[in-house]
Amino acid sequence: MVSTSRGIALLLSSSIALLLVAFLSLMDETGGLVLLVTATLSFSISYLLIHLSLEFLVFREISNIYNVLEKIQKKDVTIKATKKMKASLPPLRSLQANINAYAAAKNREIETLQKNETFRKEFIADISHELKTPIFAAQGYIHTLLDGAMEDHSVRDKFLKRAAKSLNNLENLVQDLITINQIESGFIRFHPINFDLRESILEVIEQLEGKAQKRGIKIDFQYDADSSYISYADRDKIYRVLQNLVSNAIKYNKEEGKVTIQLSHNKNHLSIKIKDQGAGIHPDDLKRIFERFYRVEKSRSREKGGTGLGLAIVKHILEGHKSKISVSSIVGKGSVFSFDLPAGNKEVPPG
Repeated sequence: MVSTSRGIALLLSSSIALLLVAFLSLMDETGGLVLLVTATLSFSISYLLIHLSLEFLVFREISNIYNVLEKIQKKDVTIKATKKMKASLPPLRSLQANINAYAAAKNREIETLQKNETFRKEFIADISHELKTPIFAAQGYIHTLLDGAMEDHSVRDKFLKRAAKSLNNLENLVQDLITINQIESGFIRFHPINFDLRESILEVIEQLEGKAQKRGIKIDFQYDADSSYISYADRDKIYRVLQNLVSNAIKYNKEEGKVTIQLSHNKNHLSIKIKDQGAGIHPDDLKRIFERFYRVEKSRSREKGGTGLGLAIVKHILEGHKSKISVSSIVGKGSVFSFDLPAGNKEVPPG
C-alpha cells in the first residue's frame, strides 16, 4: 500500500495533520473543535496535493520508464516521443531521455543484427549454390573420363577443356570473393593518380573487341577529341570497373547490337555512360542488381558465365572514390550504367 501514490499520500498527510494538531494543542486557547477542523482540513488538503503530485509528476513517469525497460527486455524497443515527457520533472525528463536514447540504440542494434542474420543465411545459400555449379561440372567430366572415356582422345580433350573451364570459373569466383571481402574490410587501399581516362577506356575496348566481334556487336566510343580527360583516381581499380561494365554490355546485348560509351567533361568531374541494346532490366530488379550473387534471369546469366559479384565490386570501388554507380533501363530496349570520377591535373607525369 505504501508503495502506491495513495499509500504515500495517506501516510504523509496523516503525519502532517498529526504534527499540526500536536502543535496547536500546546496552545491553551485552542479548543477541541478547532483541532478537529484543523486535522480534517490539513489531512484533506495534504492528501490531495501529495497524491496528485506523486501520481502525475512521479509515478506516471516512473510507470512509463518501467514500460520502456520492459519493452527493452522483450526486444520491443519502438519508442515514440510524447508531450508528457516535456511536462515531467527535470530529473525524470533527463532519465527518460537517456532511456529513450538507449532504447533507440538497442533498436538499431537489433535491426542490424537481424539484417546481418538474414544476409548471412542468404550469403551461405548463395555461395553454396555458386560453388556447387563449377565443382559438380568439373567432377562430372573427370569421373566420366575415369569411367572409360579416356581412350577416346576427342572426348577426353573435350571433357578436359570443359573441366578446366569449370575450374577457371571456380577460381574467378574465389578471387572475386576475396576482392570484395578485402574492399569491404578496408584491407585494399586506393592509390589515386592522375591518368588519362580516355586511354583506359580504349584499352578496355581493345581487350574486349574480340568478344564483341564474335556476337557481331559494335562498340561506339564517343568523346570530344579536343578535350582533356585526365582523372584523379585509382587507375587499376577504375580499369576493372570499366572492364566489368563494358563486358556486361557486350554479354547481355542483343545479337549484332551496339555498345555506346560516352565520355564527357563536366566542370570538376568526368562522366562515363555505357549503353547497351539488350533486353533491359525490370524495375523490380534494378534495386538489387548491385547485391552479391543477385542475377537477373538466373538461368540465362549462368549460361553466359560470370560470378555474380562483378557489379557488387563495381559499386564498392566507386564508393571508395566517393562516387556511385547509377543505372536506368527500359525493358526490351537496353540499359545505361553511368558514374562520375573527379577530374585531375591536365599534365600527366610520364610513366
